[in-house]
Amino acid sequence: MNGKSQSLDLGKKSPTFAIAAPLPHDVDVSFELFPPNSPSTEQGFWACLTRLAPLDPRFVSITYGAGGSTGGRSLHTVTRIRHNTKLEPAAHLTCVGADRDRVDIVARTFWNHGIRHIVALRGDPPRGADRYEPHPDGYAYASDLIERLKRIADFRISIAAYPEMHPESRDIQDDLDNLKRKVDAGADQAITQYFFGVDVFLRYLERVRAASITIPIIPGILPVTNFKQVVKFSAMCGASVPTWLADLFDGLENDAETRRLVAASVAAEQCRALHANGINQFHFYTMNRAELCMAICHMLGARAKPMPAAA
Repeated sequence: MNGKSQSLDLGKKSPTFAIAAPLPHDVDVSFELFPPNSPSTEQGFWACLTRLAPLDPRFVSITYGAGGSTGGRSLHTVTRIRHNTKLEPAAHLTCVGADRDRVDIVARTFWNHGIRHIVALRGDPPRGADRYEPHPDGYAYASDLIERLKRIADFRISIAAYPEMHPESRDIQDDLDNLKRKVDAGADQAITQYFFGVDVFLRYLERVRAASITIPIIPGILPVTNFKQVVKFSAMCGASVPTWLADLFDGLENDAETRRLVAASVAAEQCRALHANGINQFHFYTMNRAELCMAICHMLGARAKPMPAAA
C-alpha cells in the first residue's frame, strides 16, 4: 500500500457497504502488544501471540514503557519473536528518560539482534510527571530520534499520527507540521492513535495528503473491552468518544460477554467502512488479548492460513 492508493476525494459521496457484501481479500493487519512483566502475564502474552500468528500479520509491535520502564523486557520479547517465530517484530523506542548514548546503544542492540523495524516515539511523561520534559542530554523529539536511527542503520521506521490532534499540539497545522518533520527525518509509515468515527480518519487523511505527506497512514483500531477505561484514557490522549458508542455499551457494565460481542461488531463495522473508502491495512491495539482481534479479522476476511495436511 502506498500514499497514492489512499488518496481521497471527500467531495464525492462515500461508498456504501452492506453486511451481505463479499468479504475483502486485500486486507493486511498488524498488532500491538505490551511485553509481559511476570510469569503469569508471560504465559498470556505468548498464548495471545500464538493465536494471532496464523493470521500472518505484516508485523507485531512491542511497546516500550514510559521512561524506558519496560526496555529490558521489550528487548527480550522482540528478540525471542525474531529468533523463535516467523513473525516480523517492530520494537517501540522512545526519547524519554535516557541520554543519546543510551538510546543509541539500545538501537544498535536491536539491530544486532535482527530487529529491522522500529516504532519511533517521543514518548509519554514518566509516571508521576505532569508533562513531558526532554532529557538534557537526550533526543528531544521523535524527529530527532528518527534522524539518528537512520544514521545508525537502515531501520524501517513507523511513527505515531493523531487524527484528532496530539493533546499538546497548538492547533491542527502545528500537528501536521510535526508529522511532516518526522516524515522528513526518514519515517516510512505512520500508525494512528485510535479513533471511533470513520469520518475522523478520512478527514485526517485528506488533510495529510493536502500537506503533501504521502507515506502510508495506517489506522489504529482499539476494540473496546472496558468502556469506562476507554473514556478515561481518551480524555487524556485527546480521542473523542461519540455518543453512539456510549449508547451501545450502556447497561453492559456487568455483562462482559455481551460487551465483547458489541466490541467485535463495532470494530469490524469500523474497518469495513474504512475499507469501503480505500483503506486496506489496519493496526490493532490488542491489550494482549487475541479473541476480539481474531473475530474482527475473521469478519474482515483476514483468515488464518490452513495448516498443511499431515503426511
